Amino acid sequence: MNPPASALETSLRNFDESRIHSLVVGMRVDVADHRSEVPVHQHRMGQLVLALQGGVSCEVPGSVWVVPPRCAVWIPGGMPHCVRATANARICYLFVQPGAAALPARCCTLSISPLVQALILDMAVQARDYAEDSPTGRKAVVLLEELARMPVEQLFLPISDEPRVGRIAKMLADDPADRRTLAEWGRLVAMSERSLARLVRQETGMSFGRWRQQLHLIVALRLLAGGQAVTRVADQLGYESTTAFITMFKKALGKPPARYFAERDPWGGTTTPST
Repeated sequence: MNPPASALETSLRNFDESRIHSLVVGMRVDVADHRSEVPVHQHRMGQLVLALQGGVSCEVPGSVWVVPPRCAVWIPGGMPHCVRATANARICYLFVQPGAAALPARCCTLSISPLVQALILDMAVQARDYAEDSPTGRKAVVLLEELARMPVEQLFLPISDEPRVGRIAKMLADDPADRRTLAEWGRLVAMSERSLARLVRQETGMSFGRWRQQLHLIVALRLLAGGQAVTRVADQLGYESTTAFITMFKKALGKPPARYFAERDPWGGTTTPST
């Protein structure tokens, strides 16, 4: 017997984009008290995934993108992807007609202003068959103009179909605290340290150390957004101290975790990570 469909999957099953002719339509989904996932799928329309609460990530060919609060992942139309959310996440989808806005042709994470977030939330409660010259239609035009101005953030992890790199990535994702050296990983996959270093850079565009740190950052953002304390996240990632983890986080994103999340939630709708 197949497991019951998740809230995320059910919401998309009930969305018939072939009947949508408006520029943009919105949809809000609240996840229950367990993790939720939408298997790999694709849409004709472009899709924006906005995280209102909890940890959300999107996997597309070649990379995994994280969606912290006040950010959204943009997925161009026709791109296969899957969406994962932590327990009790709150998500807003925005579907955009092809060519309706000057949005990137590739998947990316966009920083979302309070104005754009408010417009997206408003669109999620509007009828989907509005006229272009209606109040909703005019707000849709403003939303698309503002959305195209949102800055891109590099909150993604390159992934690879190369078997040896893929094996290491899976093992690190299963146990982010694994601190094996590059030489030890090389012995595991029957490669020299130098050859593995070249392969990782070739497949991901990053050094092994930078790639592993980016994996830690992606995992940390998802866990912190899901409500876990900074000390627990630091321990799960194998850091010797909470201070060392905070230093890594601040170096990568410019702010310590508590400040990063507090500044991304000016209305107090998301829990700021505790220490």
